[in-house]
Amino acid sequence: MLLRSFSKRCFCTAINPRPWLFVGLGNPGDKYKGTRHNVGFELIDAFAASQGIPMESVFFKATFGKGLVNGVPVFLAKPQTYMNLSGESGGPLAAYYKLPLNRVLVFHDDMDLPCGVLRLHPKGNHGRHNGLKSVIYHFRGNREFPRLRIGIGKPPGQMDPKAFLLQKFNATARERIDAALQEGVDALKQVLSKGLTESARCFNTEQKYKHLRLQTMPV
Repeated sequence: MLLRSFSKRCFCTAINPRPWLFVGLGNPGDKYKGTRHNVGFELIDAFAASQGIPMESVFFKATFGKGLVNGVPVFLAKPQTYMNLSGESGGPLAAYYKLPLNRVLVFHDDMDLPCGVLRLHPKGNHGRHNGLKSVIYHFRGNREFPRLRIGIGKPPGQMDPKAFLLQKFNATARERIDAALQEGVDALKQVLSKGLTESARCFNTEQKYKHLRLQTMPV
């Protein structure tokens, strides 16, 4: 029913405003809920809740929702393929709606940023992130798509990074992530209203100071 409420024609032939596809990366199932690797899913859920967009459909291997945010068409997707195959969902979704890649914004966890620090970039490499590798592969090697990096910090000591990614946050880290998710929601609203370039400039300046403040604080 939800997919029928907006036609493909309605969303993809309008000249102004142009639609956005937001793709949050993560792993499906209760086993992975609340883990570091699933913060991309969490940001999709937080944004959907803030805008009253139901995430009740399954479309191109993703839990899917769609709506209008201040008149801008937005598609929301959480690939259910497991992280390493995320592109099997994101690639076909972008193709189906005939979206240029600069209108596909991918959210993902990032160990190179302190826990709770965000960054918004117009393009970039995969940074050893297997979900991003899959997305790039299914975009035919094109890396010219924006991404919102969600810092989760580095694993302590000699801890296996894979084990670290699949752990849940402790109380301190959870508090930081919850605050970051709200900041991410606000940033996405700015992207929709002001565009990526201006939003990223302002947002990344704010996050730079947060980075300096948090980088030496334990979690």
